[in-house]
Amino acid sequence: MNYLHSMIRVSDLDETLDFFCSLLGFVEIDRRDVEAGRFTLVYLAAPGDAEAAREHKAPLVELTYNWDKEEYRGGRNFGHLAYRVDDIHGFCQRLMEAAIPINRPPRDGHMAFVRTPDGISIELLQRGEALAPAEAWASMPNTGSW
Repeated sequence: MNYLHSMIRVSDLDETLDFFCSLLGFVEIDRRDVEAGRFTLVYLAAPGDAEAAREHKAPLVELTYNWDKEEYRGGRNFGHLAYRVDDIHGFCQRLMEAAIPINRPPRDGHMAFVRTPDGISIELLQRGEALAPAEAWASMPNTGSW
């Protein structure tokens, strides 16, 4: 398992980038505008981690800017922790056998979400190419929020 990123939602992308980049010295590694979802993702690396982060060898901070304004309360601006796993189907199966709900099953063979006992969302991503869709994951519905 590799630690990938921590996601925080931001209400003002420019102000947040100024804070992280100008004041703290973070480096923007990637940016994606997702028109269909009406959000922008910006991935930042800590000052000493930029080169390693470009090679997926250092964790990132993911800034998520939702184009439709939303006031974040109660920790909603903190999104999730993300980890890469070798076998997302097997990993999720072990969690299910331990009575951990799979909030977003790996239907696509690539991504799943679970929650810690305190409700912190954990994103699991398949290392390399997505696995072929498989039952019971392919038809399993989402559970709760993630």
